[in-house]
Amino acid sequence: MRFLVRSFQAIVLMIGIGVLHYALPQNDVVRINDTYEKRIDFGRTGLFWARHMGEDGRLQSNRDVFFIESFDAQDRPIVFRNEDTGWGWPFYFKFDTSNLQAEASNLRSAKSSAQVQWVKIRHYGWRNTVFLTLLGLVFWALRVRWLRFYARRLSPIFDAMEERLSNFWAWVRSFRKT
Repeated sequence: MRFLVRSFQAIVLMIGIGVLHYALPQNDVVRINDTYEKRIDFGRTGLFWARHMGEDGRLQSNRDVFFIESFDAQDRPIVFRNEDTGWGWPFYFKFDTSNLQAEASNLRSAKSSAQVQWVKIRHYGWRNTVFLTLLGLVFWALRVRWLRFYARRLSPIFDAMEERLSNFWAWVRSFRKT
Protein backbone atom coordinates (compact mmCIF):
# COMPACT_ATOMS: atom_id res chain seq x y z
CA MET A 1 0.00 0.00 0.00
CA ARG A 2 2.89 2.34 0.70
CA PHE A 3 4.05 1.76 -2.86
CA LEU A 4 0.76 3.16 -4.20
CA VAL A 5 0.92 6.16 -1.89
CA ARG A 6 4.55 6.88 -2.83
CA SER A 7 3.74 6.44 -6.53
CA PHE A 8 0.85 8.89 -6.25
CA GLN A 9 3.07 11.39 -4.42
CA ALA A 10 5.79 11.02 -7.07
CA ILE A 11 3.30 11.64 -9.89
CA VAL A 12 1.91 14.74 -8.17
CA LEU A 13 5.46 16.01 -7.56
CA MET A 14 6.44 15.47 -11.21
CA ILE A 15 3.36 17.31 -12.43
CA GLY A 16 4.11 20.19 -10.05
CA ILE A 17 7.73 20.40 -11.19
CA GLY A 18 6.62 20.34 -14.82
CA VAL A 19 4.16 23.19 -14.29
CA LEU A 20 6.77 25.27 -12.47
CA HIS A 21 9.41 24.58 -15.12
CA TYR A 22 6.94 25.72 -17.79
CA ALA A 23 5.83 28.82 -15.90
CA LEU A 24 8.94 30.16 -14.15
CA PRO A 25 11.28 32.56 -15.99
CA GLN A 26 14.15 31.19 -18.02
CA ASN A 27 16.87 33.03 -19.92
CA ASP A 28 18.28 32.05 -23.31
CA VAL A 29 21.20 33.67 -25.13
CA VAL A 30 20.30 33.75 -28.81
CA ARG A 31 20.89 35.46 -32.12
CA ILE A 32 17.67 36.99 -33.45
CA ASN A 33 17.13 36.00 -37.06
CA ASP A 34 13.70 37.45 -37.82
CA THR A 35 10.52 38.86 -36.29
CA TYR A 36 7.06 38.41 -37.74
CA GLU A 37 3.35 38.58 -37.03
CA LYS A 38 0.92 35.72 -37.69
CA ARG A 39 -2.86 35.33 -37.42
CA ILE A 40 -3.63 32.52 -34.93
CA ASP A 41 -6.89 30.57 -34.63
CA PHE A 42 -6.89 29.10 -31.12
CA GLY A 43 -9.05 26.02 -31.57
CA ARG A 44 -8.13 23.08 -29.33
CA THR A 45 -4.89 24.73 -28.12
CA GLY A 46 -6.70 27.73 -26.65
CA LEU A 47 -5.54 26.84 -23.13
CA PHE A 48 -1.94 27.72 -24.04
CA TRP A 49 -2.70 31.19 -25.38
CA ALA A 50 -3.37 34.40 -23.50
CA ARG A 51 -7.07 35.20 -23.86
CA HIS A 52 -8.26 38.65 -24.86
CA MET A 53 -11.70 40.19 -24.99
CA GLY A 54 -12.88 41.63 -28.26
CA GLU A 55 -14.63 44.97 -28.62
CA ASP A 56 -17.99 43.24 -28.14
CA GLY A 57 -16.92 41.82 -24.73
CA ARG A 58 -16.57 38.20 -25.91
CA LEU A 59 -13.38 36.13 -25.94
CA GLN A 60 -11.63 36.30 -29.30
CA SER A 61 -11.32 33.07 -31.29
CA ASN A 62 -8.30 34.38 -33.22
CA ARG A 63 -5.91 37.32 -33.35
CA ASP A 64 -2.49 38.47 -34.55
CA VAL A 65 0.45 37.23 -32.46
CA PHE A 66 4.07 38.36 -32.71
CA PHE A 67 6.93 35.87 -32.97
CA ILE A 68 10.69 36.22 -32.58
CA GLU A 69 12.69 33.72 -34.61
CA SER A 70 16.16 33.03 -33.22
CA PHE A 71 19.07 30.57 -33.02
CA ASP A 72 21.13 29.56 -29.97
CA ALA A 73 24.92 29.09 -29.83
CA GLN A 74 24.62 25.51 -31.13
CA ASP A 75 22.62 26.83 -34.10
CA ARG A 76 19.35 25.26 -32.90
CA PRO A 77 16.23 27.26 -33.82
CA ILE A 78 14.10 28.74 -31.04
CA VAL A 79 10.89 30.62 -31.80
CA PHE A 80 9.50 32.84 -29.05
CA ARG A 81 5.85 33.89 -28.91
CA ASN A 82 5.55 37.57 -27.97
CA GLU A 83 2.09 38.59 -26.80
CA ASP A 84 0.47 40.71 -24.13
CA THR A 85 -1.21 38.74 -21.37
CA GLY A 86 -2.79 41.73 -19.71
CA TRP A 87 -4.50 40.92 -16.42
CA GLY A 88 -5.60 37.43 -17.44
CA TRP A 89 -4.07 33.97 -17.67
CA PRO A 90 -1.16 33.39 -17.69
CA PHE A 91 -0.44 35.88 -14.92
CA TYR A 92 2.69 37.49 -16.39
CA PHE A 93 1.17 41.00 -16.51
CA LYS A 94 2.93 41.73 -19.82
CA PHE A 95 1.81 44.87 -21.65
CA ASP A 96 4.80 45.85 -23.84
CA THR A 97 4.53 43.51 -26.84
CA SER A 98 4.84 46.16 -29.53
CA ASN A 99 7.88 47.80 -27.92
CA LEU A 100 9.59 44.44 -27.38
CA GLN A 101 8.90 43.44 -30.99
CA ALA A 102 10.45 46.70 -32.23
CA GLU A 103 13.55 46.15 -30.05
CA ALA A 104 13.87 42.57 -31.30
CA SER A 105 13.58 43.72 -34.92
CA ASN A 106 16.34 46.24 -34.28
CA LEU A 107 18.63 43.54 -32.84
CA ARG A 108 18.44 41.16 -35.83
CA SER A 109 21.74 39.78 -37.07
CA ALA A 110 22.59 37.18 -39.68
CA LYS A 111 24.84 34.22 -39.02
CA SER A 112 27.09 35.26 -41.90
CA SER A 113 27.46 38.88 -40.76
CA ALA A 114 30.84 40.14 -39.53
CA GLN A 115 29.42 41.15 -36.14
CA VAL A 116 26.91 38.59 -34.81
CA GLN A 117 24.81 40.15 -32.06
CA TRP A 118 23.81 37.90 -29.15
CA VAL A 119 20.94 38.86 -26.86
CA LYS A 120 19.58 37.39 -23.65
CA ILE A 121 15.84 36.76 -23.83
CA ARG A 122 13.81 36.08 -20.71
CA HIS A 123 10.80 33.98 -21.47
CA TYR A 124 7.83 32.55 -19.57
CA GLY A 125 7.86 33.77 -16.04
CA TRP A 126 5.80 34.80 -13.09
CA ARG A 127 6.41 38.45 -12.50
CA ASN A 128 4.15 38.59 -9.48
CA THR A 129 5.98 37.26 -6.41
CA VAL A 130 2.74 37.37 -4.46
CA PHE A 131 1.23 34.83 -6.86
CA LEU A 132 4.22 32.51 -6.43
CA THR A 133 4.01 32.86 -2.65
CA LEU A 134 0.30 32.09 -2.70
CA LEU A 135 0.97 29.01 -4.81
CA GLY A 136 3.50 27.82 -2.23
CA LEU A 137 0.98 28.40 0.55
CA VAL A 138 -1.64 26.38 -1.34
CA PHE A 139 0.81 23.45 -1.69
CA TRP A 140 1.68 23.71 2.02
CA ALA A 141 -2.02 23.79 3.00
CA LEU A 142 -2.78 20.78 0.81
CA ARG A 143 0.12 18.86 2.38
CA VAL A 144 -1.06 19.66 5.91
CA ARG A 145 -4.60 18.57 5.01
CA TRP A 146 -3.29 15.37 3.43
CA LEU A 147 -1.18 14.50 6.50
CA ARG A 148 -4.15 15.08 8.81
CA PHE A 149 -6.44 13.03 6.58
CA TYR A 150 -3.89 10.23 6.44
CA ALA A 151 -3.38 10.22 10.21
CA ARG A 152 -7.10 10.31 11.05
CA ARG A 153 -8.64 8.19 8.29
CA LEU A 154 -6.14 6.07 6.41
CA SER A 155 -3.59 5.18 9.07
CA PRO A 156 -6.14 3.39 11.30
CA ILE A 157 -7.36 1.39 8.30
CA PHE A 158 -3.82 0.39 7.35
CA ASP A 159 -3.00 -0.47 10.96
CA ALA A 160 -6.10 -2.66 11.18
CA MET A 161 -5.21 -4.36 7.89
CA GLU A 162 -1.67 -4.95 9.11
CA GLU A 163 -2.95 -6.42 12.38
CA ARG A 164 -5.36 -8.72 10.54
CA LEU A 165 -2.61 -9.88 8.20
CA SER A 166 -0.27 -10.56 11.09
CA ASN A 167 -3.04 -12.48 12.90
CA PHE A 168 -3.71 -14.45 9.71
CA TRP A 169 -0.03 -15.36 9.31
CA ALA A 170 0.18 -16.30 12.97
CA TRP A 171 -2.84 -18.56 12.45
CA VAL A 172 -1.16 -20.11 9.37
CA ARG A 173 2.07 -20.66 11.34
CA SER A 174 0.13 -22.35 14.13
CA PHE A 175 -0.91 -25.07 11.65
CA ARG A 176 2.70 -25.64 10.62
CA LYS A 177 3.74 -26.27 14.22
CA THR A 178 1.19 -29.04 14.74
